[in-house]
Amino acid sequence: MYKPDIGVTPEDRIHQFAPLVKRIAYHFMTKVPASVEVDDLIQTGLIGLMEAAHHFDPTQGAQFETYASQRIRGAMLDFLREADWMPRNTRRNLRLIEATIQKLEQRLGRPATEQEIAKEMNLSLADYQQMLDDARGYQLIYYDDYDEDGEHEQLDRFAADAQANPFHTLDDADFRKHLKLGIEALPEREKMVMALYYEQELNLKEIGEVLSVTESRVCQLHSQAIARLRAQLGDWVPANPGRKRKAKHGE
Repeated sequence: MYKPDIGVTPEDRIHQFAPLVKRIAYHFMTKVPASVEVDDLIQTGLIGLMEAAHHFDPTQGAQFETYASQRIRGAMLDFLREADWMPRNTRRNLRLIEATIQKLEQRLGRPATEQEIAKEMNLSLADYQQMLDDARGYQLIYYDDYDEDGEHEQLDRFAADAQANPFHTLDDADFRKHLKLGIEALPEREKMVMALYYEQELNLKEIGEVLSVTESRVCQLHSQAIARLRAQLGDWVPANPGRKRKAKHGE
């Protein structure tokens, strides 16, 4: 049975879990643009760790490492979003892809193929795939607008946060349900890419070896899967990128 470490000070936790920050930062570096400096992520993550150490309530029954990991990741993601690493034309192209997918799939009643999406956008298949390839290294930031901690970790996120709004908890539960349905509805190969990337934590090159395709092709499949999810979950796109929420009527 888990016993809360009530006698441990915040300073003890910061000292003990400082290596966790470095581990998470280097994991992020495999999924972000090359222009991101690992030292910036580590510094930001340490701030997240310090906040976690001072806000953690051991009487709530959650383990500190789980809680701290979520706060560290959240701090790093906020830093990446605020820095706005995505070039304007790349962002514009991805939004156009999302809108096209949403319109097509509503009309077709099924996932649209790459050829259908390219045709709807008046592009050659090669040009469309290049647009997907251009998003390489930026998908993590925007995928995590939806699920910053991973579905399995997010379940206990609010249990450890005494300041969490219970209505946001309900929103998150509803969101996870829709996200799961959205992933299940993806074409099989895109679904596999998502599972290998986010659950098994393989990089694009490793996924390419599993699927016997090029790293560039994996990037295209990943970008397209993200665009499909964003198209399906459009109501969940946060007005403030640091916060996930579903738009309410009248807002």
